[in-house]
Amino acid sequence: MLTGGRPTLAQFIIEERRRAPAATGDFDALITDVALACKAISQRVALGVLVDDEPAVRHRNVHGEEQQPLDIAANELFLRAAEWGGHLAGMVSEELALPYAIPPHLPRGKYLLLFDPLDGSSNIDVNMSVGSIFSVLRAPSPGAHAQPEDFLQPGTAQVCAGYAVYGPSTMLVLTFGRGTHGFTLDPQLGEWVLTHPHLRVGPSTREFAINASNHRFWEPAVRRYVDECLAGTSGPRGVDFNMRWIASLVAETHRVLIRGGVFLYPRDSKSATKHGRLRMLYETNPIAFLIEQAGGMASTGERRMMDEQPTGLHQRSGFVFGSSEEVLRIEQYHQEQQRPEHG
Repeated sequence: MLTGGRPTLAQFIIEERRRAPAATGDFDALITDVALACKAISQRVALGVLVDDEPAVRHRNVHGEEQQPLDIAANELFLRAAEWGGHLAGMVSEELALPYAIPPHLPRGKYLLLFDPLDGSSNIDVNMSVGSIFSVLRAPSPGAHAQPEDFLQPGTAQVCAGYAVYGPSTMLVLTFGRGTHGFTLDPQLGEWVLTHPHLRVGPSTREFAINASNHRFWEPAVRRYVDECLAGTSGPRGVDFNMRWIASLVAETHRVLIRGGVFLYPRDSKSATKHGRLRMLYETNPIAFLIEQAGGMASTGERRMMDEQPTGLHQRSGFVFGSSEEVLRIEQYHQEQQRPEHG
C-alpha cells in the first residue's frame, strides 16, 4: 500500500460507519469537508509572508482581539468548505459574533459545526505552531435554519471533536467517541494517514503548562498547585516538575496527548467580567472530548468541563486538562479553598 499499510482518513471513516449501520453518510461527508478546510489552511500557513494579504485596516473580532489576515483567511476556508454539502444547519466561529447562516440557495442538514479557525495566531510572526479546533453537534431542528440557542449544548452532546496542528508536519486529531486518533498529512499523496491510533494520556505526570505571568491574578488553589510544583524535590510534592507554555491551545493539547502533562488556563482576577479566557463551545469542549477519550480528565478547575451547560455562543471558562491525578489534585485544592474554616 502507498501508506505503508496504514489506513487513510477515508478508510478509517468507512470502518467507523460499519459500526453504525444506520448512518446515512452525511456525517462522513462533513468530516471530509472539515479535513479539506484543514488541508487548505495548512498550505496557507506554510506560505507565511510569501502571501501579501495585509489589509489596509486591521479589524477586531467579537472578543475585541485584533484579527490577523490568516484568522480571516482560515475562517473563510472553513465556511466555504463546509457550507455547500447540505450536512449543516448552521455554524459558529470564533471570528463571527452571530451564527453563520447557510446560504438560502444551499440545502441544510442535521449537524452544527463550531470552530476556532486559527488558534494561536499570535504565534504566526515567530513561526511557531498554530492550529484549528472544531466540534460537531446534532441540530435540534434538522433541515431548518439554526438558531443561536441550538448551539448551547453541553460538551457531552458532541458527536465529534478534533483539531489540526500546523507544525513541522500537519496532523489531524479526531474523536468520534471511540478513542482519540491522530492522522498525519502526507504532502505527496495529499492524504491523511493514521499514524497515532488510540492516543492515551497517562494518569501521572511531572510536566505542567501555564502562563506564569498571570501568577498574581490566580485564585489561591491554582497558586498553591503551581508553587508546590515549582518547589521541586524540596517541596511538598517531593519531585521536580518541568514547566511549559506555547500560547497555543492546539499545540499544548498535542503535547499532552503525545507525551502527557497537565495544562492550566484558570479563571483569574485579571478581568472581573470574564469567567475564564478560553471559549467553551469551540475550544474547551472539543479539547475536553479528545482528552477524555484518551483517558485523561478535563475540568473547569472545579468540576467536569463537559457537564457544563453553556449560556452564550462565546462563553468563557477556566480550563484544566491532562493527567487525571493532577487534574483531581487541582479540583481538590479548589474544594479545600471553598471549605469554610472550622474552629
